[in-house]
Amino acid sequence: MTLHRALAFHILTLLYLVSATYDAYAQQPEFIKTAFPKGTIIHSNIRYADDASDKHLLDLYLPPQTTVPAALLVWIHGGAWREQDKYGDMSYMKNLLRTILEKGYALASIDYRNSTTAKFPAQIQDCNRALSFLADHAGAYSLDTAKIVLIGFSAGGHIASLLGLSNNNPVPEFYFNAQKPSFTIKAVLDFYGPSNFIMFYNSGDPKASNDPVSVLLGASPLKRPDLATLASPVTYVDRNDPPVFIVHGENDTVVPIQQSIVLQSYLDLAHVKNEFTIVKGAPHFGEPFDNPELRAKLFAFLASCFNH
Repeated sequence: MTLHRALAFHILTLLYLVSATYDAYAQQPEFIKTAFPKGTIIHSNIRYADDASDKHLLDLYLPPQTTVPAALLVWIHGGAWREQDKYGDMSYMKNLLRTILEKGYALASIDYRNSTTAKFPAQIQDCNRALSFLADHAGAYSLDTAKIVLIGFSAGGHIASLLGLSNNNPVPEFYFNAQKPSFTIKAVLDFYGPSNFIMFYNSGDPKASNDPVSVLLGASPLKRPDLATLASPVTYVDRNDPPVFIVHGENDTVVPIQQSIVLQSYLDLAHVKNEFTIVKGAPHFGEPFDNPELRAKLFAFLASCFNH
């Protein structure tokens, strides 16, 4: 009887897990259902903060048939800090998404509060909380906390760089309850993110307050250079920073390519490992960034970081 009960318990547990995975799969956008390899384990809408905010959610995608703790790529969406959600930038990067899971990486996509409802540094605080949640629950999801990588696009590239470069510097404003998280970042993958807000303002009116950066900060960078400096990734570059992989479109008219050039200059001066790829003819975002040559460079860069 005991054996039968134990068997019944295991069967019910298996059925529950299958049902939960199916429900999580059903919650995903249609393009996600075709992007990931068969057998991908999906955990949808995990709450990473102790509240009911719809912006404090993350999705976790685990590679099929994994037998060891997986390196974790954390996806940070763009949208000018005031738009999009945790599915942002995925629809035009489906080949990269598939390759991440095929290579055995876990992928977490995190959401954060928009600048229209919460000013900087709320977005950084949210992402630090999400990363802390993932690190704290790494055992439950079989994640390798020694291999946490941030990947961000546009505004998400800015956040990824800011998180990664400030991780080894105490910045109380960036942490929930001013408590520095214990996780470390192994590498940053920055796709066309702003790096220096003093250089990045509305060229028509340097003191305008309705452009994305000014909305994020609550004032024009030239009126609040202190905030602009606090929010700029280049502020935190030092020799102990993680390696940074930078990508920018040659014809980007939204985030000037000089933003990536100056970031690399700071990294080079501090002797921080980095690689900069300019995608010929590419605009600010889109499918030109989901090409095989760039993917090969990206994963070779990650392999070199993990083997260092």
